[in-house]
Amino acid sequence: MSASLARPMLRAPMRIAARRYESTASSAASTAGNAAGNAASKASQGLSKVTSAAGPAIAGAARGVSNALGKIGGRTGRLINFVQAQTPFVTYYGKVGLELSKLVFQGQKMAPPSMATFQTTYQNLWTRLQNRSISPQNIIQQVRSLGAPQLVAGGVVLAECLGFFTVGEIVGRFKLVGYHGEVASHH
Repeated sequence: MSASLARPMLRAPMRIAARRYESTASSAASTAGNAAGNAASKASQGLSKVTSAAGPAIAGAARGVSNALGKIGGRTGRLINFVQAQTPFVTYYGKVGLELSKLVFQGQKMAPPSMATFQTTYQNLWTRLQNRSISPQNIIQQVRSLGAPQLVAGGVVLAECLGFFTVGEIVGRFKLVGYHGEVASHH
């Protein structure tokens, strides 16, 4: 019995030594690359299986919740129906706005602020709010101390915003003339 246990132990170092001498850097790299590729493909297969299995379950749960919410009446039911009716529009225009902002960011070569800048800005704001150093009197004092160049720059930005809003309304309504109001409200 002891001889049969000793045999595998004697053979193991020779196999490891043989493997060590036979391998090269290129074969080790290709083996590692194949292993990584196999792991990635197995992971993507597993993810697709989970997604395909969970997709109908999530959709069914959403339909069940939607049906249950659709049975609610009164003001709450009207609010729920209104929100459900607006969801596709909000989703669509949200995606359009995101893509448009990406184009503007890339075209203007803009970049979001770094995390350190973001943290310091909002930490300073938070401490000012906690210390109550932001008050209506302070804001009024800062507005009074604005100079002519700052007021002109603010006016230009306001005019640009108004212009963009007006052009957006014209394009959105396909009309140059404003909204039609109620006749009775003008008397």
